[in-house]
Amino acid sequence: MNGQEDLIKQCINGNLAAQKQLYNTYSAKLYGLCLRYSQDQTEAEDVLQEAFLKIMLNLKEYNGTGSFEGWMKRIAINTAITNYHKNLKHRFHYDIDEMYDLPAEDVNFDSADFTRDELLSIINHMPQGYKMVFNLYAVEGFKHREIAEMLGIDINTSKTQFLRARKYIIKELENLKKNGGKEYE
Repeated sequence: MNGQEDLIKQCINGNLAAQKQLYNTYSAKLYGLCLRYSQDQTEAEDVLQEAFLKIMLNLKEYNGTGSFEGWMKRIAINTAITNYHKNLKHRFHYDIDEMYDLPAEDVNFDSADFTRDELLSIINHMPQGYKMVFNLYAVEGFKHREIAEMLGIDINTSKTQFLRARKYIIKELENLKKNGGKEYE
């Protein structure tokens, strides 16, 4: 039996030290994932806590096929999506008319034009619907059909939200470039 299998068995048997070790091993990665789907750090921490609770309660369901980390990530993503749906009625929605269209073909950025942190800040500031679809499609690699099912939206809505997210990012990167990086410090 390898170390991971042994750790999982100990967690299932209620060993608190093993549960703490599992949390310490994977919490940073899962927190980063939760942060991508949350409005702020506090919400991400809440989603992470709820995801770990689900992981611990459902460890018996993990059958050993596929990546254990992937199994946990899926639980964290589903928890974040559930949280998004639960809080959807409380979110401020941008008027679509406020988001003007940019021709993506005309945009050309050099890799030195902005930092990773600046890009992450832009993504974190975009409207939540855009952010959810963008992360699920561009970061996690889900298909629009899968995203539509997960979020309970039409497939064309998923595609439109992704295109608008791209345009939003391009617009903000252009603003950042014009302002010399001062907007997202």
